Amino acid sequence: MTIQKFIATCGLLASLVGFNAFAAEDFPTKTIQVIIPFAPGDTDNMLRPFLDKMGEFLGQPVLLTYKAGAGGGVGAGMVATSKPDGYTLIGTAQGAIVVVPIFNKDVKYTPESFAPIASLSEGGFMLLVASSSPWKTLGELVEYSKKNPKKINFTTSGAMGITHLLAEVFANEAGVQWTHIPEKGSGPAVTALLGGHVELTSSAVAPALAHIQAGTLRPLAVFGESRLKAFPDVPTFRELGYKIASPGYYGISAPKGTPKEVIDTIYAAAKHATEKYQTQIAENLAGFGAQIKLLPPEEYAQYLDSQKQLFTSALKTLDLKDSD
Repeated sequence: MTIQKFIATCGLLASLVGFNAFAAEDFPTKTIQVIIPFAPGDTDNMLRPFLDKMGEFLGQPVLLTYKAGAGGGVGAGMVATSKPDGYTLIGTAQGAIVVVPIFNKDVKYTPESFAPIASLSEGGFMLLVASSSPWKTLGELVEYSKKNPKKINFTTSGAMGITHLLAEVFANEAGVQWTHIPEKGSGPAVTALLGGHVELTSSAVAPALAHIQAGTLRPLAVFGESRLKAFPDVPTFRELGYKIASPGYYGISAPKGTPKEVIDTIYAAAKHATEKYQTQIAENLAGFGAQIKLLPPEEYAQYLDSQKQLFTSALKTLDLKDSD
């Protein structure tokens, strides 16, 4: 081995040792808690494939804790006021940390209360009816709704949450009125639809996937900018002539003020986990109609800011109370 190769090898080993030493000795030195602000069945499925593997690169376990309520506002508020040391994070789509504080003035945090770490996966949101429903298309639903104001009951993951507000933005654009019945997560919302307690639900894809595949639920349209790979035959709202579009990126964020080196360490662990276990993670997400969407802190922050602008604009067109 030449002197140059020896020096280069030593430099590489030193960098790897340096990363591991920082992760093990300086951060983290204990379990990292990721707050999921909804009931099990959606957000956790979008993030767990990554979080379960990140501990390998951090030297400490990364555990999920559920704090549902207020469309994600309860869990998000808990994280916003936590010590900014990297040990308490939030795992969510844009709803809890961006949309809820825009529409619900009762919460004590803002989108700026968080330091974005990484987007990890991309899922989606859709409008669904039961397979026994008389409405086969979005057009038929809109036509009935216009003739029967407020007669349709719809459920979502929670009042002022992302799925609620997406439905309200669409209803406003379509010129229809529905009655909202909030749940504490997309899983319970889907269950309410299956049980015949409501006629319609605005939901994340994951908890509805198996029921769509089984033929018990029918998706009418998706809220993303493009069709979902899992449902190539289901149109977007834009394809059907509406403006509403909001892709669902699920990620992790820390309280504002968390040191940059801590943010970078957590992101590095997410990146290493994704690279090493890419096939396994992708297969896991595919089972929930989702895919890998890894974005670093800066790009994830840009996405969240774009969502803030979208829903701040929507607020001006909606006449909603802060809670149902």
